[in-house]
Amino acid sequence: MRPVDQLSEAVRATRALVRSGVLRPERPDRLWRIANAARHWGPGLAAVFAIGAARYGDRAALVDEQGALSFSELDGRASAVARGLIETGVHAGDTVAVLCRNHRYFFEISGALTKLGANALYVNTGLAGPQIAAVLDRERAILVVHDEEFSAVVAEAGNQPRLLAWTDPSVPTKETRTLDELAARHADGPPLARPARDGRTIIMTSGTTGPPKGAFVANAPHVGAGIALLERLPYRAQETMVIAAPCFHAWGFANASTSLLLGDTMVFERHFDPERSLALIERHRAQVFVAIPVMLMRLMELPEETRRRYDTTSLRFVPLSGSALPGDLAPRFMDAFGDVVYNLYGSTEVGSVSVATPADLRDAPATAGRPPRGTLVRLLDDDGHEVPPGTNGRIFVRGPLTFSGYTDGGSKAMIDGFMHTGDTGHFDAAGRLFVDGRDDEMVVSGGENVFPPVVEDVIARHPDVVEAAVVGVPDPEFGARLKAFVVARPGATVDTESIREYVRANLARFKVPREVEFVDELPRNGTGKVLRRDLEHR
Repeated sequence: MRPVDQLSEAVRATRALVRSGVLRPERPDRLWRIANAARHWGPGLAAVFAIGAARYGDRAALVDEQGALSFSELDGRASAVARGLIETGVHAGDTVAVLCRNHRYFFEISGALTKLGANALYVNTGLAGPQIAAVLDRERAILVVHDEEFSAVVAEAGNQPRLLAWTDPSVPTKETRTLDELAARHADGPPLARPARDGRTIIMTSGTTGPPKGAFVANAPHVGAGIALLERLPYRAQETMVIAAPCFHAWGFANASTSLLLGDTMVFERHFDPERSLALIERHRAQVFVAIPVMLMRLMELPEETRRRYDTTSLRFVPLSGSALPGDLAPRFMDAFGDVVYNLYGSTEVGSVSVATPADLRDAPATAGRPPRGTLVRLLDDDGHEVPPGTNGRIFVRGPLTFSGYTDGGSKAMIDGFMHTGDTGHFDAAGRLFVDGRDDEMVVSGGENVFPPVVEDVIARHPDVVEAAVVGVPDPEFGARLKAFVVARPGATVDTESIREYVRANLARFKVPREVEFVDELPRNGTGKVLRRDLEHR
């Protein structure tokens, strides 16, 4: 890079860091403590906990149903739990499974594991016992840290050593080992040495098209990628962030890590409820609400008089990811709450691919937006050649947050250093990316290729429809036919033929579903993605 380009990049980076509040004047004694923490722990999540304590001290790092926990308290409890884990036989390189909802113990165990150099395996809270057993066996987890509500499914999964995280204090537990007990017994132990190796963060893939797999994700902040996202996403230091998205998933985890870096206060409830989320935003004057699209759908399903009951004028930023935005959800939400929605398209494997701003979503509600600086996107045909704008192609990405592979040694398809996301899409004339669907979800009906999300998006725009999912089912004449599963609004009189007519008025005839089944709700996993396999076998 030429010196003039290096200078330009440095200026842009500085502006982004100053605007977000990451760069700001600090007292000399605080700077010394920050530098000492960074030198001791090196790059990684352990340093984030220690630097947070040095920089933000008594500021609340998180608020959950038990109350507030400061940055200093969070770092101290993580160190105490780490000393307790050593006593239980956890060492650098070991893998510990974490089956927790959003609360303080999720972060205490996460901080403890990274300080030991152990691997943190985050397990989807929606998995059944046999699925958990398969994950624990495949990933060789030596210990399971779980909330008390999951005791039955963990017991069903096998006889692994266990530690309880969240417990109900009003109900005596048969388990004697808890994180609280561990932290209390080791609160005054010696300082922890930097581990001989860095622990790894393992996030489970969504498992909507196959069994969930473990994916290694970056455990150290990538400065360039972080700055590029700060240029597109208006994160700010020392604000309040209600995080409703599950932290065991890459999207919730990334926002929680960002919050710790920025000195934000995270606000959690273990179970999502749309009205309680509005109450949390009002009570804490939250500026940020981290969610997945289905959560915005549930908020918009509340009666308008219920929504108006809460003062959400503090809200200035609603970052979304995890699944596609259906229909006109983004503009409807912004009509009610202001132009605050930013939609990020990405995956556990490739990281952040593109960001759609409120202006993008006003102009084209289905867009995935544009890639941040430093991320390149190519749309390739089956022969590996780039396709022109407006033409569907397989989405390949080269960026700084690409994962280092699955825990079983596999990876995603690569072409010239670009990794396949598993999706297909197209660019419009303005250079905005649109995700048309999964490669393996395309339905070939009567020789015509149909991507279900295109049809779903149209059905979701019907005034009497809440949401819809479209799948391909076997057909003796056409090979496959489209079947739509539709959730109607309460009291609506919409029927099969009106849905078909609505699609016919907006799309080609071969994209009109031959069958329409009305359901109370769509099956979803813990991150809000529709479980299409369940629908295909109904």
